[in-house]
Amino acid sequence: MHHDEMIGKVQALAALPDRRSAERAAHAVVSTLSERLPSGLARHVAAQLPPDLAAAMREAAQAGAGADAGTAGERFGLTVFAGRIAGRAGTDEDTALREAAAVLEVLDAALAPELTERMAGALPPDIRDLLPVGRAADGGETG
Repeated sequence: MHHDEMIGKVQALAALPDRRSAERAAHAVVSTLSERLPSGLARHVAAQLPPDLAAAMREAAQAGAGADAGTAGERFGLTVFAGRIAGRAGTDEDTALREAAAVLEVLDAALAPELTERMAGALPPDIRDLLPVGRAADGGETG
């Protein structure tokens, strides 16, 4: 999926007023997600993203991993996830969660299914619930 298409879908799903807001949300979510995922998995996800989103993900993964390329990722739950996204995006936590769900839905469509499954498996249940696959596993609807 190309960058413009991804950002357009994020904008529509999150009901954002403009592309700049969608870009901001996408970068905030991808960077925060990268901190939570094992560094190797974050690099695999980044490899399937458009260049600017991939760069944001790789940068956050490298910062979190330091010299150890096999880092397991930081351990934090939904509250910290939402707080970091809100801080990066300049929004409140409720808005950050809505935007995160939109970005993760777009990522789900953009990534290879097996990679989405690996990503879901690496996340705690409260964050995984933001993914379409997480909602489906909990009996919710997939959009």
